[in-house]
Amino acid sequence: MPIFSPTVGSSTGLSFLTHLFNVDGSSNPSSISSFTSPHSLSNFYLRYSGTKPALHTSKVSLSSGAKTESPTEAAGEVTGNSSSSTDAIRQARRSADWKAARVYFESGSIYEGRVEGFNGGGLLIRFYSLVGFLPFPQLSPYHSCKDPEKTIQEIAKGLTGEIISVKVIQADEEKRRLIFSEKEAAWSKFSKEINIGDIFKAKVGSVEDYGAFLHLRFPDAGHYHLTGLVHISEVSWDLVQDVRDVLSEGDEVRVKIIKIDRKKSRITLSIKQLEEDPLLETLDKVIPQDSHIGSDSLSTNGGYSIEPLPGLDAIFEELLREDGVDDVRISRQGFEKRVVSQDLQLWLSNAPPVNNRFTLLARAGRQVQEIQLTTSLDQEGIKKALQHVLERVP
Repeated sequence: MPIFSPTVGSSTGLSFLTHLFNVDGSSNPSSISSFTSPHSLSNFYLRYSGTKPALHTSKVSLSSGAKTESPTEAAGEVTGNSSSSTDAIRQARRSADWKAARVYFESGSIYEGRVEGFNGGGLLIRFYSLVGFLPFPQLSPYHSCKDPEKTIQEIAKGLTGEIISVKVIQADEEKRRLIFSEKEAAWSKFSKEINIGDIFKAKVGSVEDYGAFLHLRFPDAGHYHLTGLVHISEVSWDLVQDVRDVLSEGDEVRVKIIKIDRKKSRITLSIKQLEEDPLLETLDKVIPQDSHIGSDSLSTNGGYSIEPLPGLDAIFEELLREDGVDDVRISRQGFEKRVVSQDLQLWLSNAPPVNNRFTLLARAGRQVQEIQLTTSLDQEGIKKALQHVLERVP
């Protein structure tokens, strides 16, 4: 990835100052100790390095119309000025580095930054004359999965002095906020290697009420680089009241990628789609008739019209536009004892076709509808047609 550095001879007369002084990447304890614990990032402020400047021997131009000075003349001017002039030079240097930070932010380029230290909330990252902040939640899952027994503070201590790949996710000179993310840098590097339908081994990172975050294991020596979300509705075909009853932090499972939002750097995963769906047959197997089930649990469309589940009308309309699809209609419906998902779900049944009629099953909440699809397509052709339709229907 491109690495930005301020240029010599800039027409602004500021960017050259980043090269006028050598930046010592060593840790500055007095500077680091001044950082407060960033429980709120709004309380975090940057400080410039206290490293004593050293003059370069190259000639520089302050502006397009200014004359070129020799190093001796530049040195005499610097040493002859008051402390206010030195402060002005330092401020100009910091402004140039803030400009560089904004370029990184706007371009999305990856920066290789040295970890200067850490505090209770994250890492301190050297950026030229500035020091920025990387919150612990923005660390790549690589570290915690590599050393699962270590605390986040122990991981941070081990990273001190190391060079890591990061992205600038906030650069506000006025508020003096320079925030980095290692997760975003990892996304740029590894998101090209994933596609919808891919199956990964994964490790459970954290469990929430609405689902669980899982770290994907990549083939490169088994390292974990990206994190995805398994929503509670995608954990199991059975009704899940509490995700913690099924998954715990550190569990290793297999997952399928079912959605990728590349603009928002989000991955949606499913565990249950790697298991056989109990609804992949016919409505009779889904809702068997016996003495314990009321007579209204299964019904046909004889004598009255069955109202399609929300969203099915648009799917039917698009299906009829597909080549080879002649007719789509609901034949029966029923009600399950359990609620698997409130969202509309659609499957092609494994039941063999009869007179070119295939069976689809649609489910939302407890309601299940059996759909007869009359078509000249084979099973693979129907799957492709359904995929095309679902890509068009929101």
